[in-house]
Amino acid sequence: MQPLIDNARTHGQRPEEFARLAEGQSPDVLFITCSDSRVVPALITGARPGELFELRTAGNVVPPYTFEHPTSEAATIEYAVEVLGVKEIVVCGHSHCGAVGAVVRGDDLTGVPAVRDWLAHACDEPKCADPTDKTVTEAVQNHVLTQVERLRSYPSVESRLTDGRLRLHAWFYEVHTGTVREHRAGTDSFEKL
Repeated sequence: MQPLIDNARTHGQRPEEFARLAEGQSPDVLFITCSDSRVVPALITGARPGELFELRTAGNVVPPYTFEHPTSEAATIEYAVEVLGVKEIVVCGHSHCGAVGAVVRGDDLTGVPAVRDWLAHACDEPKCADPTDKTVTEAVQNHVLTQVERLRSYPSVESRLTDGRLRLHAWFYEVHTGTVREHRAGTDSFEKL
């Protein structure tokens, strides 16, 4: 913890670098990814403060949209699209994902009931030929595509997609190599960016 504290103490010693951030934000991209500490959107993309609007959830889950019971995730997506006017949304899954792995393996999650209930509520079981694969690559890639499809059901996203003001992207980050792959509709495969 001490290195983090030391960095936080020195972080604000160059106020001129941060002054423009007080004027507001206008990111072009909403980046939806997992809460996993190995996945760092700014590191992966090289984004500077103010360039990415981030939504991090266990398993990069986009829950089904419902008018009756709004979620924090739905509020974040709606704000990014309607207020900030993002032009792109990236859903980025990653290899070695604990949440997706737990779902495909059918792990006993009784010791973590909030995680169990979140995944049961919000996560369809992704297709996976080999649930013993530690990278869970196939499962995560299928899971990411499901989340992108769910985004299409959000009214603000659907409206912006229809009029061409928004584009959706499905990414897969390999924790063990640092490689980022994007789903290509033409080949229905994840290919290196």
